[in-house]
Amino acid sequence: KDRVAQHRREIEQIIAGEDDRLLVIVGPCSIHDPRAGIEYAKRLAALVREVEDRILIAMRVYFEKPRTTVGWKGYINDPNLNGTYDVKNGMARAREFLLQVCEVGLPAATEFLEPFTPQYLGDLISWGAIGARTTESQVHRLIASGLSMPIGFKNGTGGTIQIAADGVVAAQQEHVFLGIDDNGVASIVKTTGNPAGHLVLRGGATGPNYDAKSVADAQQILRDCGLSPNLIVDCSHSNSGKDHTRQPVVLRDVLSQRVGGNDGIVGVMLESHLHEGNQALGANPSDLAYGVSITDACIDWEHTDELVRYAHAELGRLGH
Repeated sequence: KDRVAQHRREIEQIIAGEDDRLLVIVGPCSIHDPRAGIEYAKRLAALVREVEDRILIAMRVYFEKPRTTVGWKGYINDPNLNGTYDVKNGMARAREFLLQVCEVGLPAATEFLEPFTPQYLGDLISWGAIGARTTESQVHRLIASGLSMPIGFKNGTGGTIQIAADGVVAAQQEHVFLGIDDNGVASIVKTTGNPAGHLVLRGGATGPNYDAKSVADAQQILRDCGLSPNLIVDCSHSNSGKDHTRQPVVLRDVLSQRVGGNDGIVGVMLESHLHEGNQALGANPSDLAYGVSITDACIDWEHTDELVRYAHAELGRLGH
């Protein structure tokens, strides 16, 4: 509990510009194999100790996958990867995995998709996201207003920034709505607002939005809404054209902006796993290759280690 609280404080200070380290949220597109996930977490924890003076690393621990149409909905929904939808078991396994990530010393970052999930897992999460498909959802904005960790609102799948900025504004306010309490009982929920909401740029149907002009335009939208211009850039998804091999290109561009004077870029996101690429989930889960994503394609561990060290060197070379 103390460790999660400390991680939340540190991330909130980075988002607020009170800590000049760069937040790097990195890890698998989704967790489907806890053994591979913990191996990844242990490698990441070892890297943290070498870069923590300039970079704060949080691990992507994504259990819920919003689908454009249909497909595997994530480890909570179908932990056995076979269409049995053992949600109760999935929730328990997800919590067990989060405890292990916390034990190795890493902050956990996830996307909140189902409105009940935070009551089961939220106490172990240090950074949360409202995804591109739900950033305009009133329900998710209300939930974000009651969460106790910094929440990043991604721009919409169409590329629109304004709806994400509106989400940040809405989540800052107090709200009253129907939900569940700590015992899972239907309740009237009252929130005090989340002061640590922020924008995450991930590109969209209009193309990538990580370049200097797009970032500056997004920051102006935030200012016009009375918000801090501090934001995070997702190096994957539409910013990489859904090509994992382009994530390093995006990261280097964003880093050049940061060290060039745009301190409003306070964080980046990367999709990374033990091994490169992705694979299809077939009828027999035992046929899956170890450490390879079954959702979006990821860069491998070697490239991840190289990129994080590169970011650390760049930030140090220019005095950031």
